[in-house]
Amino acid sequence: MAWHLSVQVDRDSSVPLTTQLQNAIKSRVEDRVLHPGARLPSSRQLAQDLGLSRSVVVEAYEQLIAEGYLEAVRGSGTRVAGKLPEPAGETSLLDERPATGARWDLRVGIANLANFPRQEWLNSYTKVLQSVGREGMDYPPVSGIAELRNELAGYLGRVRSVRTEPAQVMVTAGFAQGLALLSDSLQRLGIHELAIEEPGHNGQRRFILDTGITPVPVPVDEEGLDVGALHRSGARAVLVTPAHQFPTGVMLSPERRRQLLAWARERDGWIIEDDYDGEFWFDQLARPAALQEDDPDRVVYAGTTSKVLVPGLRLGWLAIPPKLYPLMERVRSRQDQGSDTLTQLAFAELMRSGLLDRHLRRVRSRYRSRREALAAAVRESLPEARLSGCAAGLHSYALLPPGTDEAAVVHGALRRSVLVRGGGQFRFSGPAGPPALLLGYGSLPLTGISDAIAAIGSSYEEARRP
Repeated sequence: MAWHLSVQVDRDSSVPLTTQLQNAIKSRVEDRVLHPGARLPSSRQLAQDLGLSRSVVVEAYEQLIAEGYLEAVRGSGTRVAGKLPEPAGETSLLDERPATGARWDLRVGIANLANFPRQEWLNSYTKVLQSVGREGMDYPPVSGIAELRNELAGYLGRVRSVRTEPAQVMVTAGFAQGLALLSDSLQRLGIHELAIEEPGHNGQRRFILDTGITPVPVPVDEEGLDVGALHRSGARAVLVTPAHQFPTGVMLSPERRRQLLAWARERDGWIIEDDYDGEFWFDQLARPAALQEDDPDRVVYAGTTSKVLVPGLRLGWLAIPPKLYPLMERVRSRQDQGSDTLTQLAFAELMRSGLLDRHLRRVRSRYRSRREALAAAVRESLPEARLSGCAAGLHSYALLPPGTDEAAVVHGALRRSVLVRGGGQFRFSGPAGPPALLLGYGSLPLTGISDAIAAIGSSYEEARRP
């Protein structure tokens, strides 16, 4: 029987056809237009219906199967998964989900549970429970408990050169809540557009759009955000990852930092600095201080425990300019009654006792070893690729030679049981950009890195054959 599926692709778009098809099916699953168990056309039938190459449909199906949206049932074709992923509004900003069937998962945003300091966290939490009084069990201050805000102000100044006071720190339920609060506050100031980096974070772009602000993509080059293009965009607020741009890994150059801060002053604008992996720096170059240090009146600094510990704690913070803080506190007070007090107290104790610093030294060494192993594996198995940007964070961006069929490499890697993202998945509406792969190594075992990259290398060689 010929099954039908109501989706469309735009051949004039710069977005690859495979990505368009994946996104179209994914959105219908997330919106519950396609229900669990719903049967989809065969790859051959859908390719014929849409006038596409069958390989495009096969790759889209396989990627969605790996992400848990679809499942292949022997004898009855491809169906929507019986247990669907959570709706997009409830997922992490990275929008990553466990892979099914892939041996090696090189996606970013996958928590490494083995690195969570269980005993240290248990000791800190137990100490809090033994000493906490009524005040610690009651409704918390909306911006966070004083103990944690004090610790954060001191810690951020010590390790990232952030210039702030406890009274300017707000504790949030991760960066997602912080970004939602900022979006609401900016709109109350009459700002309805937020510039974002391209390539960049598709999950963040969708999230920003859902808050009512229009995301405005601004290109990134080897020096970071193109501030000239930011000027031309007309935006008065921008979200940047200056220390380790996501996904390219480039560092905002000193000249661009000066230009960006000058832009904010000239435009009466705001800069949101997402320091999502600033604790992990492995490059021989000196680690840049937070952008916020140079203008704490114009830059909102954001960080979380997602990379430092695990995303499940849902704990983040904002260092907010004095002029913006009262508005954000009012906005916050109308939305919730603060974050979990006991978790805040336990994290404050982890910081105060020095256990957090000890944990970071330990895991930093592990990630440095993984990053070095990845670089060595790329030199061995992907010698024509070039790792972009600085050695930092939990991922690397591998630029492939011009003309490489990026989708074919990703597809071939998946057939070899390696799940990896192509650079095209991090572009919005601009030019296609150079072919690339985003190589996340945070959750990979050290022994598996060379095997995973070797499989990608085999896929690359296969894609090059005429």
